[in-house]
Amino acid sequence: MTTGTTVYVVDDDDAVRASIDRLLRSVGHAVEGFPAPQAFLAAPGHARPSCLVLDVRLPFMSGLEFQRDLALRGIDIPIVFITGHGDVPMSVAAMKAGAIEFLTKPFRDQDLIDAVHRGIELDRQRAGARQALDEIGGRHASLTVREREVMAAVVAGLMNKQIAALLDISEVTVKVHRAQVMRKMGATTLPELVRQADRLGLPTPKYQAP
Repeated sequence: MTTGTTVYVVDDDDAVRASIDRLLRSVGHAVEGFPAPQAFLAAPGHARPSCLVLDVRLPFMSGLEFQRDLALRGIDIPIVFITGHGDVPMSVAAMKAGAIEFLTKPFRDQDLIDAVHRGIELDRQRAGARQALDEIGGRHASLTVREREVMAAVVAGLMNKQIAALLDISEVTVKVHRAQVMRKMGATTLPELVRQADRLGLPTPKYQAP
């Protein structure tokens, strides 16, 4: 279940990092430890699927500040917070910002393992969603300019006759382009095509029906 997974641990306490390293390796995870956020950011690339175990109180930058910094950098790795001085407002802030868990030391080994496993599974799901979105984006990029125009009009709810008048082409040509769009996008129904456009964040033009 854990083959190929990596857990990153950012904690300035060497003993804590070593303890977590032993624990997580015992259940099959690769583990990389860092004494500070800057060391984590300087490391070459981050493996997937992965999870970050992050101490709240760190020199120069708190764990919560680092969580915000990661979000600004577009790094959406799941985070499990650990702390020896947690309080309710702090934990609420961390969870609202997307943390998987907020564990107060001393915590049970199983609680950390369970939290890390949830983080790993979430990262797997995110990776799958990103791959699916990339595939849809690639399909959309394969459309010709005219096919994109037809797709936009179709998604906006226009009928073939209206699209033909709007683009100044024949209705037969619209049908050909529409079929090509459905084939290239891998969509079998109009609702599916609409969902794909929505996932890509494509703007839906407001057409005035001819």
